[in-house]
Amino acid sequence: MAENMMPGGVPLGKLPISPHNQPGPQIGNPNQPGNPVPKVGPNPLQKYFRQPKIYITLPSKGIYWPPGTLEIPENGEIPVYAMTAKDEMRFKTPDALMNGQATVDVIQSCIPSIKNAWLLPILDLDTILIAMRIATYGERLEITSTVPVIQEEKTFTLDMRTLLDKFMNVTYENVLDHEGLQITIRPLTYAQFTKTALKSFEEQRIFNAVKDEDMEEDRKISVFNEAFTKLTSLTIDTVKQSIVQIQVEDQIVTDANQISEFIDKADKNFYNAITDHVAKEKKKFETEPMRVEATDEELKQGVPKTYDIPIAFDQSNFFV
Repeated sequence: MAENMMPGGVPLGKLPISPHNQPGPQIGNPNQPGNPVPKVGPNPLQKYFRQPKIYITLPSKGIYWPPGTLEIPENGEIPVYAMTAKDEMRFKTPDALMNGQATVDVIQSCIPSIKNAWLLPILDLDTILIAMRIATYGERLEITSTVPVIQEEKTFTLDMRTLLDKFMNVTYENVLDHEGLQITIRPLTYAQFTKTALKSFEEQRIFNAVKDEDMEEDRKISVFNEAFTKLTSLTIDTVKQSIVQIQVEDQIVTDANQISEFIDKADKNFYNAITDHVAKEKKKFETEPMRVEATDEELKQGVPKTYDIPIAFDQSNFFV
């Protein structure tokens, strides 16, 4: 056979034209010149897309949200959607949970009205998270706890709707009058809260590690003191961040540096009054223990007629 020839005497590159190898537009390839681009209509699966499951009002009523971070309908009711599969996976990523990114991403997915969840006031956080859980899993939450006296584990059912209604109707008092000063306070944003929590966690981790570390006593004391100083500064800085303004007689102080100087140099009674006020307002959003009645069998074993079950929400298991 001659070189560059195919069996049958056909030169390479000179295939006979047949219906199977004729040049022409490739069917289904919109990039081929002359081929019409297919028109894609509305997705027929749209009717299966998420729809709002519940509607909520925020404890803040939108007051502490920066402009452009929240869209509130005229009736004040914000739609909440169930989580997607991707959202649920985000809550299973430890690093993203730790730094707050997973929470921010899922909030903005489930509540499109929230444009920047980093800037949400922390007093709205529990209402939002509970609403998202109800929209995804329903109103019942099973909690496992230990029955007092007999120390047996038992599963209890919590009505999340009752808890949500309580949080939505809490009123946050943001003005404190103390010794002639009118101090206006705002809740921390989620970004400030997360940053503070991470710093506190890191210093506490160092603090605990040093206790078990085999090092000279002088060095250990030095590290302890450094960690304690940082934790103290962190606590005071958090209070400073929460102060919007201070009114004294006919003057209103809003400068952050002047407010910081006031906290650093004023009598501790002012600082204590502010932290007490913040703690009082925070307590309004704490989840009270669930009161449970003992069964007849438990009563026979010495269990009190009623006892309390502590309720603690952890995002790592709250959404699974």
